[in-house]
Amino acid sequence: MIYSMTGFGKATASLPNFKVSIELRSLNSKNLDFVFKAPPAIRDKEADIRQRIGKRLERGKIDCWIHVELSSSGHGQRINKELVGTYLEQLQDLGKLHKIESNDFLGIAMRMPDVVESVEESLSEGEWDEVSRALDEAIDALMRHRRAEGEVLENTFLELVEAISSKLQGISPLEQERKQRTRDRLLKALKELGLEASVDQNRFEQELIYYLEKLDITEEKVRLANHCSYFLETMASQEPSGKKLNFIAQEMGREINTLGAKANEANIQRVVVEMKDDLEKIKEQVLNTL
Repeated sequence: MIYSMTGFGKATASLPNFKVSIELRSLNSKNLDFVFKAPPAIRDKEADIRQRIGKRLERGKIDCWIHVELSSSGHGQRINKELVGTYLEQLQDLGKLHKIESNDFLGIAMRMPDVVESVEESLSEGEWDEVSRALDEAIDALMRHRRAEGEVLENTFLELVEAISSKLQGISPLEQERKQRTRDRLLKALKELGLEASVDQNRFEQELIYYLEKLDITEEKVRLANHCSYFLETMASQEPSGKKLNFIAQEMGREINTLGAKANEANIQRVVVEMKDDLEKIKEQVLNTL
């Protein structure tokens, strides 16, 4: 079962004095890379939140945003008097310096940043239970998103691995043609040199077999076929398989490269190039697989 590392989940918890919104975003990453943004009231729960998200999501660049919206009654808000006093003092100094008279310095100061602030105390046990429930809902939503994208990845992998397997099977008849062409080419070279009549045919066939054995790609074909089967088998696993699929894709690449190096035949090398193209698409998508 394939899961993507890309996903989004959102949930809310409505409490008497405020509303908590939780958003989770996930992108691909080799490890768990966690970014956490939350108001002070929830900061003391950060370790617990990180542990729970990490256990469920396992890998990826995870952004967790928790926003607290106070109720319309204004409960939990206050004016930062010290900051207002600082703004007023600076505004009055500027007024004197530039000979500007104003009766609205207070109004200006009240519109300055951070004048009205939230008073956020620690959550009660009951409030945290509601926020915790919302966190689980957000994680569930993100995992559903990951699974939906994982199904698309599964179909892509199936299509590409089957394409590689099909092209691999198509190499066999090309090998037979390669053997005949190699034999004809050597005989033609001997004829052009005027040595055809003096060559012992049995010895020629033995040398030809030895030459072709050096170019034999049977083992590479068998290993590549096994890697393709193992890739599909690993996809069906219930455990996260992104890293293992990446390793298998690397092994597939090694066998395809060896096929190309030993092919010594244009038609086979053309098929190898097509398999490399399919494999690059697999490698690109594997990077986003959990």
